[in-house]
Amino acid sequence: MKEVSGLWGEYLDGREVGPDDDFFAIGGNSLIGIKIIDRVSRDYGVELSVRDFYLAQTPARVAELIEQGRART
Repeated sequence: MKEVSGLWGEYLDGREVGPDDDFFAIGGNSLIGIKIIDRVSRDYGVELSVRDFYLAQTPARVAELIEQGRART
């Protein structure tokens, strides 16, 4: 989860991102979301849909999706 928060921070101008921060409330937008989804795919080998990413909204929930995706492979 800390890794996912850090990843978000990289794309949100280096800001500190907590595990329960809402993606859009902290300045996220669709372009940043796509970049993060692509990075998750490269770094973790997990394909997230745009819909799943947006519905997850927080680093903690995205980390859960990554873990679920890893468990399936």
